[in-house]
Formats: sequence, structure tokens, C-alpha cells
Amino acid sequence: MRNKKVLFMTQAAVIAALYVVLTVLFAPISFREVQVRISEMLTVLPFFTPAAVPGLFVGCIIANILGGAIPLDIVCGSLATLAGAYGTCLVGRAVGRKGASSFGTRLLATLPPVIANTIVVPLVLYYGYGVNLPVSLQMLTVGIGEVISCCVLGSILMTVLDKYKSQIFRTAEVKA
Repeated sequence: MRNKKVLFMTQAAVIAALYVVLTVLFAPISFREVQVRISEMLTVLPFFTPAAVPGLFVGCIIANILGGAIPLDIVCGSLATLAGAYGTCLVGRAVGRKGASSFGTRLLATLPPVIANTIVVPLVLYYGYGVNLPVSLQMLTVGIGEVISCCVLGSILMTVLDKYKSQIFRTAEVKA
């Protein structure tokens, strides 16, 4: 049991680190009103392992701090990623983590982070950063970026990982 907890924490830490690196590496397109945060493709990982939920949350907090985000963004943006990751984890549980081979399963797994961020991020941009665009327009631009990063890139990542899931994620399941 102890080894499973260590593996869970290790996977969460690696996922957090990957999220931070991808966000910082692609910083010019990871922040602002029009953004395609490449690291958001990792929000599909909770489909395969619940260790990704805290990993993505912590990774988003660190990435937002390093990116110079304001406190409202650090808190609310990270909570949006947490909500999306947890939603994807629930989708994985619902289908029994059997696989991501069908388009419908991949689409369903990518929707929670798209929805969470499309609602939260524009509100943070408007109220926190004072972006003077209608919130509905910001929802459209953030939503398009989320569709690109989660639905397109995330689906590709899911397809690749699905082939190796038993080797990568086999023992990370830990019941709290």
C-alpha cells in the first residue's frame, strides 16, 4: 500500500512539473485574452489516473505564479483546472478507465476542463485584469483556445496514451 501512495505522489509531481514546463515554455500563448495553453492538453490525464487531479492543480498554481498572474487568477484559474481535471476523472471512472479508443469517450473526457475554463477564465480576465472586452466574447476566445488544447491536442494525447496505459498508469490507483 505504501508503494502505491509513493507512486501516486510521484505521478502527481511529474504531471505538475510537466504542466509548469509546458505553460512556461509556451508563455506567449498561455496567458492573455486569446490563449491556447498547451499544458491544458494534460487535463485528459485524470481519465487514466486520479493522481493527475492534484498534479494538475498544483502545476497550474505554480505556472500561474511563475507567469506573473494576479492572486485572483492564481486561485480561480487553478480551481477551474482542478474542477475540469476532477470532471475528467469522473468520466474515466464512469467508463471504468477501460480505454479512450472511441471518439465519443475522448470528447466526453475533454469537455469538463473546456467548460470550467471557458466560464472562469473570462471572468478573471474581466474582473481581475480589467480586460475591456465583453465577457461573452472572452468566453468565445478562451473557449476556442480550450477546444484546441483540450479537445484536439488532448484527444491526440489520449489516443497515444491509451496504447500504453497499462504500463504507465497501472498501479497509481489509490483510494483515499
